[in-house]
Amino acid sequence: MASLTIPDDFVAGFNGRLVGPDDAAYDEVRAVHNGLVDRHPGLIARCHNVADVRDAVIFGGSAGLEISVRGGGHNVAGRAVTEGGLLIALSLMRAVDVDPGRRRARAQGGTTWNEYNRVTNAYGQATTGGVVSTTGVAGLTLGGGLGWLMGKYGMSIDNLKAVEMVTADGVVRIVDEENEPDLFWALRGGGGNFGVAASLEFETHLLDTVLGGLLAHPLAAARDVVSRYREFAMQMSDDASVFCALVHAPDGSGAKLCAIPLCHAGPIDQAEAELRPLRKFGPPVMDLVAPMPYPVVNTILDAGFPRGALNYWRSAFFTELSDAAVSALVEAYEAVPSPMSGIVLEHFHGAACRVAPTATAFPHRSPGFNLVVTGQWQDPADTPANVQWVRDTLAALEPYTAARTYMNYAAEDEADRVDAAYGPNVGRLSDVKRRYDPDNLFRLNLNISPS
Repeated sequence: MASLTIPDDFVAGFNGRLVGPDDAAYDEVRAVHNGLVDRHPGLIARCHNVADVRDAVIFGGSAGLEISVRGGGHNVAGRAVTEGGLLIALSLMRAVDVDPGRRRARAQGGTTWNEYNRVTNAYGQATTGGVVSTTGVAGLTLGGGLGWLMGKYGMSIDNLKAVEMVTADGVVRIVDEENEPDLFWALRGGGGNFGVAASLEFETHLLDTVLGGLLAHPLAAARDVVSRYREFAMQMSDDASVFCALVHAPDGSGAKLCAIPLCHAGPIDQAEAELRPLRKFGPPVMDLVAPMPYPVVNTILDAGFPRGALNYWRSAFFTELSDAAVSALVEAYEAVPSPMSGIVLEHFHGAACRVAPTATAFPHRSPGFNLVVTGQWQDPADTPANVQWVRDTLAALEPYTAARTYMNYAAEDEADRVDAAYGPNVGRLSDVKRRYDPDNLFRLNLNISPS
């Protein structure tokens, strides 16, 4: 910690652990999910409670340090890690408390969705969360929070009831519809622009078992499969969430597949009936769909996103998923340089789309298909080819997509896509930023300028 002057009172009062470059745990603690990110904070404050978070914010602000905030550390752009500044790490703050009678659950800022889902499932309850269980609750939620249950219950932000937030002035605030309503509006989609979310409170819903899993077809059938998927998605019920992905087989064979990950949160007999046409089409070469506890369906994609792999992602929203767009998708995947990479379509419908674009900071509320191109590889020597493939794929699909992006998928080099992420809400977000963070202390994000 020799590179920074740390006040004795900050050290003495801190309940967590302060980790510097000479600490044996430094490299482990600074690492995030994306192995492409290799930054070196001057100090890591591993907070134990909200008082630690407050003290770290006050110290970082007074010392003029660049501040980054790490919840689950899953953000693909690696914005959770500062180079030379102060990293406020919440990985020691992972408690989940459930009030089953009120249908509420409170998760600390370092909690992952796997941890949240396991605890709420013990009470037979659930909240919309990510589709990869190692994702952090706070980061995913503040950016919007798509997940398997968004058709039935809305996005994570639509289930968010309160946030315990430390703002740039070091004040601990309980933010909800009644207290600081403008800030609460901004937190639902505005990302980490406004402070540190020490804990989040959600509405929960009675849900235990779902019908979920994966269907897979050979890539040669992809055009027909995506076309059938498109037709099915446009008329499916709110209970169903069905995605489509071009991926490699997980068995190491190198075979390219067109996969359909899915989850149905309705009664099992109704789920079986609704999904039957999709399961019979083809038929698929693999059908791994079965009743399972909700936390299990939230892990079925985990193996495809291993910690430490090198990642570069880009996203957009389709204006039309036409036959020409489908052909462009397949042609792009035929040229993919890494067997770990994929092209994923995520369908927005139901409750997630029955919210006005300006009701929360998250503006993308129209039914349709989100595109995410997940470039992923292991060898650093392969980085240029894989990054270029992702960029080329987005360029090839540009005629069919809008200038919109899901901020949780925004790449590090997409700092100019603020309008694409926040749409008509940029002006109001800037007003809220100016009120709560006028000096832009929290700027390692898809940044909203206070000016």
